[in-house]
Amino acid sequence: MYSENRAHWNEPKHEVRPSYTFKRVAETARTPAESSREVMLTTQELAEKLNVSTKTISRWRKQGLVSRRFFSEGRPRIGFAASSIERFITANSDRVRRASEFSQLTQSERREIVEQAREAVEAGCWPTEVIRRLARRTGRSTETVRYILKQYDREHPESAICPECHGPMSSQTQQKIYRLHCHGDSVEALSKRFRRSKASIQQVVSQMRAQRIMELPLDYIPSEEFAEDLSPKAERQLLVPMPEAGQPTKRVRPPQGLPPYLASLYEVPLLTREQEWHLFRRMNYLKYKAAQLRGKLNAKRPQRRLMDRIETLYSESVTTKNQIMRANLRLVVSIAKRHIGPTVDFFELVSDGNMSLIRAVEKFDYSRGNKFSTYATWAIMKNFARSIPGQLRHNDRFRTGQEEFFSATEDVRSDEQEQETVQLQREAQVEGILHCLSRREQEIIVMRFGLDRDREPQTLKEIGANLGVSKERIRQLESRALHRLRAAADERSIALL
Repeated sequence: MYSENRAHWNEPKHEVRPSYTFKRVAETARTPAESSREVMLTTQELAEKLNVSTKTISRWRKQGLVSRRFFSEGRPRIGFAASSIERFITANSDRVRRASEFSQLTQSERREIVEQAREAVEAGCWPTEVIRRLARRTGRSTETVRYILKQYDREHPESAICPECHGPMSSQTQQKIYRLHCHGDSVEALSKRFRRSKASIQQVVSQMRAQRIMELPLDYIPSEEFAEDLSPKAERQLLVPMPEAGQPTKRVRPPQGLPPYLASLYEVPLLTREQEWHLFRRMNYLKYKAAQLRGKLNAKRPQRRLMDRIETLYSESVTTKNQIMRANLRLVVSIAKRHIGPTVDFFELVSDGNMSLIRAVEKFDYSRGNKFSTYATWAIMKNFARSIPGQLRHNDRFRTGQEEFFSATEDVRSDEQEQETVQLQREAQVEGILHCLSRREQEIIVMRFGLDRDREPQTLKEIGANLGVSKERIRQLESRALHRLRAAADERSIALL
């Protein structure tokens, strides 16, 4: 179909880089391939000549290989002139040589890589180290080996080599990773512990952090002073430090009989009207600014700088809010003293009053010019009016006649934070010991004792049905795995000593 006269192969010709105008002219003129003075090769013919794929030829076109459009058998086609091919080969000899030496993996080579990876993982090697070793042994890139193992695990989930390394994470695993990272664990340590890449761990941490930011309470009282296009000078005026009081306030002596931690509240000076107005304006503007930035946050691809800025603004707003509350806590104590009765506990009143104070700080509209103490007093009194009658009815209904016995009973409740920390340590120890087992033994132990929170403990018969073996075989594997676990635990205890 095309001229095979190689005498024209090296003839110098004026080369014109293809453009839209050139293509339109070629299509209009319908230039046949036979009229060209040079040998024209199609994409398929050039790929066969250079021993590369057609995708490689398409990629080379974007990297400088000039193509021409001509007509053959009445339809437009893409071809390459001999002079253009020679110039590209001369300028990119190394690239052409590497592409021609590349060969696709055969099915037997893929199976061999999968089997070698399975043996290495069951022997206790980390997946990343397995990929590096196989890449050096086979002469392939690490990305090629990783893609082969990842594709195999997706196509064969029942016999996956490293199922925890591929596929989506459960929400519980993501929360656990984020919780450990907040407690100080590095990305490298979490990558080794959960057998995931550093990029995936970092992505989980960022997404969980963005999710937590989306749940932050950023409700604010709007004001005409707040605007997105606020100038830097105007913003600095809103965020200046709290002004000093004109005259030092007189120190108030705390009432008699208060415990030390309540008496210390009277050491915090009261706020002046200007200080109170300034702090409320500052707190609401910080929340407003954080809410505006949160609207620009993409939860799937969060930006670290944006999240840092939002968290900084929220932290400053909480600090300002606590400053307002510390200056008004004595108000709660003074109101609670007026409602003390024979069946009403003073400290419960203070606790309820503090909750009312928190809600009052969040809902107070400073722009109306009212004093906060007036609004807070109304909110606390209204809450006491609802809670005290309900508490009296509750006490009358569940009166036992042994109030002294219950009030003298020691509180033996445990700390939830301490329990959570101990549980995390136990899970880490169990995961560390399980690494000495093979993949199948780990799976049997997890299913047998219910170490996976998503499943209940299973019987030997149920595990055998899931794995396709007999109940007796499961019992033998369990016995061997428990023996190895005891030995590993003894070695770890000796090492700690």
